[in-house]
Amino acid sequence: MSDNSHIYEKAIQVTPDTNGGIATLFNRSGKIVYKQGFRLWNKQRNASFSTQFVLNIKTLQNGGGEGLAFILAKDSEVLADSQGQWLGIVNANTNGSAQGNIVAIEFDTKKSFPEDLDDNHVGLNINSVYSEQQVSLYGRGIRIADEKDITAVISYDGVTKVMNVSVKGENQTEFSRLMSVPIDLSLHLPKKVYVGFSGSTGTGIELNCVKSWSFDGHNIAEAKHIWVWILISVLIVVLVSCGIVVGFFYRRHRRKQKQVDDDDDGLSMQSIETGLGPKKFKLKDLKGATGNFSPKNELGRGGFGVVYQGKLDMKDVAVKRIINTRQGKQNLIAEVTTIGSLHHKNLVELIGWCFEKNEFLLVYEYMPNGSLDKFICSDDENMTLSWERRHGIICGVAQSLDYLHHECSKRVLHRDIKTSNIMLDSEFNARLGDFGLARMFKLGEQTHHSTKELMGTPGYMAPEIFLMGHSTAETDVFAFGVLVLVVISGRMPGKQNDDKNLVDWVWDLYKSDMILSAIDPRLKDEFDMGQAECMLLLGLACCHPNPYTRPSMRNALQVLMGEVLPPSVAIEKPVFMWPATVDITSFDHLEDSSGGENMLKETYSDLVVR
Repeated sequence: MSDNSHIYEKAIQVTPDTNGGIATLFNRSGKIVYKQGFRLWNKQRNASFSTQFVLNIKTLQNGGGEGLAFILAKDSEVLADSQGQWLGIVNANTNGSAQGNIVAIEFDTKKSFPEDLDDNHVGLNINSVYSEQQVSLYGRGIRIADEKDITAVISYDGVTKVMNVSVKGENQTEFSRLMSVPIDLSLHLPKKVYVGFSGSTGTGIELNCVKSWSFDGHNIAEAKHIWVWILISVLIVVLVSCGIVVGFFYRRHRRKQKQVDDDDDGLSMQSIETGLGPKKFKLKDLKGATGNFSPKNELGRGGFGVVYQGKLDMKDVAVKRIINTRQGKQNLIAEVTTIGSLHHKNLVELIGWCFEKNEFLLVYEYMPNGSLDKFICSDDENMTLSWERRHGIICGVAQSLDYLHHECSKRVLHRDIKTSNIMLDSEFNARLGDFGLARMFKLGEQTHHSTKELMGTPGYMAPEIFLMGHSTAETDVFAFGVLVLVVISGRMPGKQNDDKNLVDWVWDLYKSDMILSAIDPRLKDEFDMGQAECMLLLGLACCHPNPYTRPSMRNALQVLMGEVLPPSVAIEKPVFMWPATVDITSFDHLEDSSGGENMLKETYSDLVVR
């Protein structure tokens, strides 16, 4: 229990109560967790759990804020400087970092960021205060900060890896399902976590109270049968005897493996140093260009690191400072060896790189208008993109992906297409960037990449990724389809006001013959109806649950250019089935985009899935 949290009148006060006076309530964060850690997963499976609690939040001054969250976290201590908009979940330094090791269900009572849906919503957060999915409680008869009891039930199925969140208000008899989200917690959290609550206040204050709480979970490390312990007792003597020998050989193996890994990294770095690609910069030059990585030059930050604006040879540049990890080093190598050898008007130009004194740095051309997501998420009418610009952006991204999939000597899979990876130059031309997850393949090879961890961003990931564990040209096409729907509708994936995701929402409108209702209302009917319908149908076709039925990027570009009609789209969204059935009429497309025969020959034994 943190210093700002207390048990008062048989209830958990996550942030300070009024006993210390009003002055003690401003800008505080609190955290309270169960004292024993919960074993969440092992190599074989994830644990299942269910928790139910009753929260009661009372606004006191200045409109209240900020809210509280149910958390699963690596650490039991409250994070410093996590008051205000951070909800005790993260702070300015850890927001968006994979090292945060926290998953939270937030009950947010203040719209602190443009990404927030409103001041009365529930969201799923992963290492960030920006929700992966959020649902407003307006229209459900519930106001979080209304001093009324709200009962919440959160359950996680370790087999299906789905988290469900339901709530009901004080005078309601039935629970309302808010979200059902596929999430593999083992990808984001350590094996052992603490469960509990965090909360915060800011310039406005409220009382964040949990009146009751139950948690029912099978600790995955617990043995069910006493004979297991008996067997362990018998074997322990043998294990101790063998331990010395095993330890000796293990340490020797580790030393050899480390040498191999170091040699591999050395070869990888040598390959980009001797290549005819982007320029290698000196660290001192990049420090000088960015004011020694001054915070005032910061353009943005994420799980990869921080991006700074700088000036080299009188030219504005963007310098990405990658987190110093083995993965960070591999991302640098991936970017230099992929985008560094590519040249297209719709790709962000990689000017150079630096690996010196354990600093991983990439230098790009500067994009004055930043990333596409800030325009999609903004409530500022002056930042609303016109129809012409939206159409141009989608066409630009399609051209870049057609180039990567079909025109390069080695096919490139991007694997993380989303609005924050689409940069806009001074004339709002789209430039696809962030190739840290990209992989290259010779044409004619199997165009999939097997991974031990799922790559991509929730909301943009094709359903088959969760079963196959690898990326294909078709998964890039799916992400492009989601991007099309996002740009046209002005809605981010997972931020609808009901239980449906973006693709299902648009498909339902299409089923009701109301597909044009998906157009961003900020456009105020200033759009080309024919183009809009064509692009929405293309977006749905790209998001078809069956990867074999999706168009290739070459086909998609032809549709956008008006050379062919959009693919036919079923009125009823097809059910996702795996293994997928092959559409005979799509064979030409399959062999063109993904080496179709190779994909068909795969079996489950070939797959590497975490």
